[in-house]
Amino acid sequence: YNSGAIQSPFKSNPKPQNAITIAVSSRVLFNMDKEQQIYEQKGMEDYLKYQIEHEMEPFAPGPAFPFVKALEAVNTRLRELYPESEELFDVVLMTNSHAHAGLRLINTINHHQLFIERFCMTGGNSPIGYLKAYHTNLYLSADPMKVREALEEGIAAATMFNPPEKRTEVSETQLRVAFDGDAVLFSDESERIFKAHGLDKFFEHEKTHENTLLDHGPLKGFLESLGKLQKKFYAKDQRLDCPIRTYLVTARSAASSGTRALKTLRSWGLETDEALFLAGAPKGPMLEKIRPHIFFDDQMFHVEGASQLGTVAAHVPYGVAQKLLQQKDNKTALCI
Repeated sequence: YNSGAIQSPFKSNPKPQNAITIAVSSRVLFNMDKEQQIYEQKGMEDYLKYQIEHEMEPFAPGPAFPFVKALEAVNTRLRELYPESEELFDVVLMTNSHAHAGLRLINTINHHQLFIERFCMTGGNSPIGYLKAYHTNLYLSADPMKVREALEEGIAAATMFNPPEKRTEVSETQLRVAFDGDAVLFSDESERIFKAHGLDKFFEHEKTHENTLLDHGPLKGFLESLGKLQKKFYAKDQRLDCPIRTYLVTARSAASSGTRALKTLRSWGLETDEALFLAGAPKGPMLEKIRPHIFFDDQMFHVEGASQLGTVAAHVPYGVAQKLLQQKDNKTALCI
């Protein structure tokens, strides 16, 4: 018993089927660059030895840290309004580590006063089976291969990178999540037209199909989960003071291709609090104003642009843009 223990906003952990489960890898929650380097250069045994020798030294926060803190802030508010409800965020820490290297992670979590009770130490095995067992709504990892594997299994997932050097300050009381449209919330159908036939054909296609709904993309379910929690605040007349805010930030232009996107969201019973149609303009400057905890995009160009201006951006390796990238990489590999 620890009389100085902090009251957890998660209280007792909700059952996985009731919770909104966010699985984060230890390498995105904390900065483990040095340890990763040891693992890659010297192997598992040296890595484990180093972890055990340094287990009283907490890791510094990683790119997903402010996002997880914001999830906890939302849970605190939900507990106040709905003391018995299990519709809460439940964070699961996923790590490749062997169990006996886990003490340092536990010490770090306590040091940073995070409320994470569920751990999954897979000892080098794939986490996909565990993600399914936890009914995972979102998986964040530094390993693009694991993210691709999760997406192939129908689990919303994204790759995170080292936080920007000059990270934009984010709200501690309101969770802000920004989404790209095509190949993130929606399928990559329209993007395929653009990649194959250019901008004019894309506009023509969208105009012709403006009343045809887009199919869902890999992160639609996560937006749905956020919307479900937002409605709980609205039901208590807290729309204007809601601790969750969502944004659609798309390269589409409003007049020529925005209608279809908005009609699709409406047909799903979903909305974003703000929709920004940038008509091809860079996303970074807008995101700098929004200050989201995380921004999801399927194109590394936009992820890097956002990151350069201080936004934590995550890559969703889904759809035609990835296939073109892989073809390019394969051609390069054949030349080497």
